Amino acid sequence: MMPEAPLLSFERVSLSYGSFKAVREASFSLKAGEVLGLCGHNGAGKSSVVRMLSGLHRPDEGRIVLGGAPCSFRSVRDAQRQGVALVDQELSVIPALTVAENLALGEPGLGLRGALPREEVRRRLDAVGLDQLDPFSHIEDLSIGERQLVEIARAMGRDARLFILDEPTATLNTADIAHVFRAVRKVAAAGCGVIYVSHRLDEVLSLCQRIVVMRDGAVTADEPAGSLDAARLVELMIGHAPAPVARSGGATVGGHPILEIRNLSTGPTVENFNLSVMAGTVTAIAGQVGSGGSDVLHALAGLTPAAKGDIGVGGRRVPIGSPHASISAGVGFLSADRKGDGLFLSRSIRENLLATRLSTLSPRGFLHRSKMRATARTIASRVGIDQNRLGESVRRLSGGNQQKTFLGRCMERDDIRVLLLDEPTRGVDVGGRADIHVLLRALAAQDVAVVFASSDLDEVLSLADDVVVMRSGRIVSQVPVAETDNVRLLSDMTHGPLTGAVA
Repeated sequence: MMPEAPLLSFERVSLSYGSFKAVREASFSLKAGEVLGLCGHNGAGKSSVVRMLSGLHRPDEGRIVLGGAPCSFRSVRDAQRQGVALVDQELSVIPALTVAENLALGEPGLGLRGALPREEVRRRLDAVGLDQLDPFSHIEDLSIGERQLVEIARAMGRDARLFILDEPTATLNTADIAHVFRAVRKVAAAGCGVIYVSHRLDEVLSLCQRIVVMRDGAVTADEPAGSLDAARLVELMIGHAPAPVARSGGATVGGHPILEIRNLSTGPTVENFNLSVMAGTVTAIAGQVGSGGSDVLHALAGLTPAAKGDIGVGGRRVPIGSPHASISAGVGFLSADRKGDGLFLSRSIRENLLATRLSTLSPRGFLHRSKMRATARTIASRVGIDQNRLGESVRRLSGGNQQKTFLGRCMERDDIRVLLLDEPTRGVDVGGRADIHVLLRALAAQDVAVVFASSDLDEVLSLADDVVVMRSGRIVSQVPVAETDNVRLLSDMTHGPLTGAVA
């Protein structure tokens, strides 16, 4: 009996961006009905593989075989026509359109505001757990997690034979992740192939039958998931166990509060939030997606005009609802949506790194180009970005390096006193996460107060000195990380008593 031919074969494929070789003679295959995990360190080549399979780039060498026929996708639409559906880690839903209109985008014969049959809309939403969502609500009124689920529903509803999910659960809570898993298993059971890219190794190990690991653009391992555990997978991805991140030891070490929040409310989401953060410490606001941590950070950054309460930085009151006042007080903010809110995708890495420093680099209105290049090299070296790539489009970077670019721009502000980060390593692999954590600890060592919101318990426990747990817009608990664990945190995030405020 002849062995079953693979649905997809990736055969000695290479791809370069200028002189940088992103993928080096990579080979792997995928069977129909199989869920394959694709893992790798920051910049390992995963994103480039996804871009080639989805029609964004064409290989320089090698070939891609889909359904037994060699294929060369000329565009994203061409890849879709040949049966490839992509859920990208960055949202592509259109905020001004309704949920139903977004689900119809890309469907043959339907225009920008085309409509699917009502039963089909309901079926797609039900498949990802959005059975209570009004299909006529606008995307801009949904949470980030709900938007991600709409994105997944749109892709999973297509008549495709290969599904690629690139960090699909980065903004989702535990219940939503379970819905995504059910949807993935359903399309696999129907005979489709699934490539699942995620930095959440527990998800990869539990969902996938096989795991391909990339490092430095090459495939370095192709193993049954059952033969691996998280520790071994990390070793395969980065070549060594990640070094522990040094902590300051808790809130008392910083000595004096640099950020004080009193009775902060943001309308229907956050009520009576109180917190003091010491200089030189890292504080996590932990909670499920939609619990209120992101809303707190947006209010602190001056992005919520309706917010009420008192905010002080360095002993001085900061007017609420004014981004300018927040920036002037020394507050920096990194949004969870780095592409939508932080990066200029059409510009170079150098230009993105220098975006907030142009006034200091342009005396008398003329750009000092040699000084610009030197400053960009300094920032790139500090955050671990290849200086030889500074002239490339930031769009070409992996998720981890894009986040480092965003972070580097904020870190180089001379007046930074408080840095706020919403899901700082969303969509970033284990190696890139470790690099970003080291950068944040280095910033805290310079007496900056770092405050981040995260739904990732591993990140909270490995990075923070202190953790505030939120649920339903209110504080559940506040403890030094040394006095808690993932069991207690998960309990507080899901069903602990609501206390309302912590002084």
